[in-house]
Amino acid sequence: MTITESTPQSSEMETANESTSSNYERNPEQLSQSLLLACRCAQVADEFRGGDIVVLDLTKITPEFDYFVITTGKSRRQLHAIIEEADRMMADQGSKRLGIEGYASNNWILQDYGDVVLHVFDPEYREIYDLERLWGDAEKIDWKSVLDSQS
Repeated sequence: MTITESTPQSSEMETANESTSSNYERNPEQLSQSLLLACRCAQVADEFRGGDIVVLDLTKITPEFDYFVITTGKSRRQLHAIIEEADRMMADQGSKRLGIEGYASNNWILQDYGDVVLHVFDPEYREIYDLERLWGDAEKIDWKSVLDSQS
């Protein structure tokens, strides 16, 4: 019995590459809305005195989500206040939370809205997880300028 190895034709490979690259393409209107929601989450964090607020644009890095919002709180109470107000604001904007992790924690709470993921850390856990370094290829968004341009 002879086993023949089959290799894909170049047209098959091009089709596969096209379908893979299209995973990163997003609807421009939806992307604009996601950016605005991420910036509003950052604004909520700022209003509740979250520290070192960062919005990362992950659209060119992963098809899983569009933006990370990362901030630091100094107490469990502050972490919860930021998370709960951001959740209210997102619900008011029609964006329902898909998941939450760490709500009982004093260190890190994550809320997933599909396109936007909000991370609220205490200082120690923020340093340990160092998401800004982990996602170092992501562009940092000037969220205040984005919100100013909407006014």
